[in-house]
Amino acid sequence: MFKKAFICISLISLAGCNDDNNDSKNTTQPNYQLPKILVIGHRGASALRPEHTLESYQKAIDDGADFIEPDLVSTKDGILVARHENEISGTTNVASLPQFADRKKSKVIDNTPFNGGWFTEDFTLNELQQLKARERIPQYRPENQKYNDLYAIPTLEQIIELADGHYKKTGKIIGLYIETKHPTYFQKQNLAMEDTLLKTLSKYQYTRDIAPVYLQSFEVNNLKYLKSQLDLHKSVKHAQLIQLYDDKSKKPADYDDQNVSTTYADMATIDGLKAVAKYADGVGPWKETYIFEDKDTLKKPTSFIKDAHQAGLKVHPYTFRPENNFLPSTLKCSTDPAKAAERCPTGSIKEMQLYFKAGVDGVFTDDPAIGRQAVQTYQATTK
Repeated sequence: MFKKAFICISLISLAGCNDDNNDSKNTTQPNYQLPKILVIGHRGASALRPEHTLESYQKAIDDGADFIEPDLVSTKDGILVARHENEISGTTNVASLPQFADRKKSKVIDNTPFNGGWFTEDFTLNELQQLKARERIPQYRPENQKYNDLYAIPTLEQIIELADGHYKKTGKIIGLYIETKHPTYFQKQNLAMEDTLLKTLSKYQYTRDIAPVYLQSFEVNNLKYLKSQLDLHKSVKHAQLIQLYDDKSKKPADYDDQNVSTTYADMATIDGLKAVAKYADGVGPWKETYIFEDKDTLKKPTSFIKDAHQAGLKVHPYTFRPENNFLPSTLKCSTDPAKAAERCPTGSIKEMQLYFKAGVDGVFTDDPAIGRQAVQTYQATTK
């Protein structure tokens, strides 16, 4: 699956990487312990800034996130950048730029057709740097539109440098919770991301030695490959691997590509979780499917958390959003469709706390300030 030549390059690169921009002489590492419940800034603070921008990540850090979450895709020249999808017409101003009109294409990505779009793998980094970010769901986050066309598409290196700079300034360690998007697809484009990701993380002392780093994927084989490389080279000291779970009826894209019949539902059984625990440290389930019997009442937990914990896996469900549209019907501040975009912090806090009570170890939230408040008030009442 991974080209031998590419692997050889990565082995050499990972063996002993030092970042000239960091103080490699400082070998004293801080005594850092992960919080009991993690607040993960999903795509930054994407409820308040256009997602996957440095400004969104900084807002998440300022608002109390323990981790910031970049989704990574590749450019034409193999640079890792942060976008939710490699199709970028909904998250940038690319469609309005005449110099890139001829890049519009139709593609099928993991069996999902895109009938006319712009894709990161068709742009060099220099070309992508001509674009600006836009709000992905303006119908639910109209306030974020005031930031349209202001922020650039960041590279992984810029995100690391942002977190590292914050650490050097404040002493606070912010973890990176990184997702590789469509890894099998990018491998087939000769743009495999795994080795580049590990090489970049091992370049910086911050990600190599200091910060917790979680690497997540909806696919399986790239996580197994990452585990093999991390075990072999010990290049990122605090790295952990997270298996993401989509809808129960679906299969990981690499399994689908290889005609493997295993679904996410199969991976959520006791035996399935035990198998995942052989290569991963935790699981990231879709919150509406795996944690409670009823996604609206949130009254009866399933056995998923208990089974995952018994297998030695942490549980970090996604995604908690503060707008009425995304809340369970029993927790909305208003069921009026006209108020779907209105924020409902009280409902969002109650929702997260029901998941805390069920036993999750962290949450992906679009609004880390609300997530932090949910954790603090929950822990204050359960001491």
